[in-house]
Amino acid sequence: MTTDALTFLRTRRSRPAKILTAPYPDRETLAALITVAARTPDHGKLEPWRFIVLEKPALDRLAVLARDLAAAAGADTDKAAGQFDRSGCAVVVVESPKPSDKIPAIEQTYSAGAVCLSLLNAALASGWGANWLSGWASHDRGFISQGLGLAAHERVAGIVHLGTGPGTLPDRPRPDTGALTQWIST
Repeated sequence: MTTDALTFLRTRRSRPAKILTAPYPDRETLAALITVAARTPDHGKLEPWRFIVLEKPALDRLAVLARDLAAAAGADTDKAAGQFDRSGCAVVVVESPKPSDKIPAIEQTYSAGAVCLSLLNAALASGWGANWLSGWASHDRGFISQGLGLAAHERVAGIVHLGTGPGTLPDRPRPDTGALTQWIST
């Protein structure tokens, strides 16, 4: 049993993206974290996901685009642009499903979500602050095609913001797993 890993998983806590500051992971560190994230369940070895690393100039450009598109849609412009305005480093996990007669699309979606969680946990376990977000812009087809260059069949699984955050935070209320668990013996 790997007790260090279990201790980490029992106590892991995301750091709010809005409080992450410099220093941010460098390219070598990000490449290592992405490599860890790619070791995720992937039925059929399809790799139905890919990564886009956003550095500060790209985040600034995306904040402007999110604000403009949100205004045109009548959405909250500050909320749409906020995660890009305040961030200095983020990795977009793109769900990029592959045609398959054997692997259902939903399993490819689950794999992309697992990549997000693996990236988040790899960053936290490495001592970085990290937070997995989505938000209005992540689901807006104009934003993801214009701003991120996603193809029509792709979508954002998540945006993992990384940086330096506080070492510890108070825990938040956690689910009562006893109330959420059904045991079937026969």
